[in-house]
Amino acid sequence: MTARRTGWGCAALLASAILSGCGGEDFTPAEKATIASLSLADLPPLPADPTNKYADDPAAAALGATLFFDQRMSRDSVVACGTCHLIDRQFQDDLARGKGAGVSNRRTMPLAGVAWSPWMFWDGRRDSLWSQALTPLEDQREHAATRAFYAHFVADSFNERYQRIFGPLPDLASVPPDAGPFGTEPQKAAWNAMSAGQQEAVNRVFANLGKAIGAFERSLAPQETRFDRFAAALASGKSTGADAKLTAEEIAGLKLFIGKANCSTCHNGPRFTDDGFHNTGVPAVEGLPEDLGRATGATQVAADPFNCLGAFSDAGPEACGELRFMVKDSPRLTRAYKPPSLRGAATRPPYMHSGQFATLDEVIDHYARAPAAPSGASELHPLTLSERERQQLIAFLKTLAN
Repeated sequence: MTARRTGWGCAALLASAILSGCGGEDFTPAEKATIASLSLADLPPLPADPTNKYADDPAAAALGATLFFDQRMSRDSVVACGTCHLIDRQFQDDLARGKGAGVSNRRTMPLAGVAWSPWMFWDGRRDSLWSQALTPLEDQREHAATRAFYAHFVADSFNERYQRIFGPLPDLASVPPDAGPFGTEPQKAAWNAMSAGQQEAVNRVFANLGKAIGAFERSLAPQETRFDRFAAALASGKSTGADAKLTAEEIAGLKLFIGKANCSTCHNGPRFTDDGFHNTGVPAVEGLPEDLGRATGATQVAADPFNCLGAFSDAGPEACGELRFMVKDSPRLTRAYKPPSLRGAATRPPYMHSGQFATLDEVIDHYARAPAAPSGASELHPLTLSERERQQLIAFLKTLAN
């Protein structure tokens, strides 16, 4: 009996993987189109950020890079953005939950390619790179400092560089050294005692600090992998070097990924994420407060003073369509989270928004079982996958990491 020309037939016929996978004839036209859509070759140009007029200013990006790795950007001078966003981990870390001044409730998200996303964080509670950059700075579990602290820090440490980019610094002589709308009760009281003009001046410096970091983060693009080289060879119809070949096992995993396993329903496009929000029934973590995902994030981004429509945005309302027309209230938002990019994910366990799963095997098992969600309704449906198919999926995911 002749093996059918499918992922399974390919595995049987070309187990030695001496060719560039199965060859183009083993993919249907629809599969080829889907594979091409996942390749970095299909990544659109870096999108403009109308909320940040310094987004593409080299001097702002250079200052942002300095700030990103500066541990003085925290209450005790021990936490930098780069503490959790590690260069060799696609700017993520290896912890179930981010650790700064304390331990956060969620996993650090990778930053490579984040400039293409309209929403930041697992729940989309911020709508720009620069507003995202500000959030951990005030979180008591992360950088744990205040807006006034950062304004004074910039004035003391980066005065000339700041003013060359953003213009004159405000007079901070009468601004308390440690005050903000978040933090300890004395810090909040000091903030509330400031005049509206003082608060606005500090907020402006704080926003500009975020815009510099955002300008740097725009440079963090995804790196080409073996999958991308394979996709390019498939699209061209030409066999290339060994680094552009996939094994029969990896080819079978790719076919599962875009077919039977339905992974590409949410993990699609060149960054392997649809930037939407999905409830996939991920279990809660014992001891953590209830986490409602996008249901809370939508409320928070709408109220954020640094959002696209806020006073510190450089965009007009016409550029804020994502924010203006987002879904604000729907049962589908409950425990819905943004799918992270799968690029490099195989080398970055654990997985899910609070590190609930230690291995890719556990992730695939969860998606196959499709358990009920702790709250809200899961989008998953049970899926029968053999042990071999599970390992093929993992083999394919590893091609996105090298």
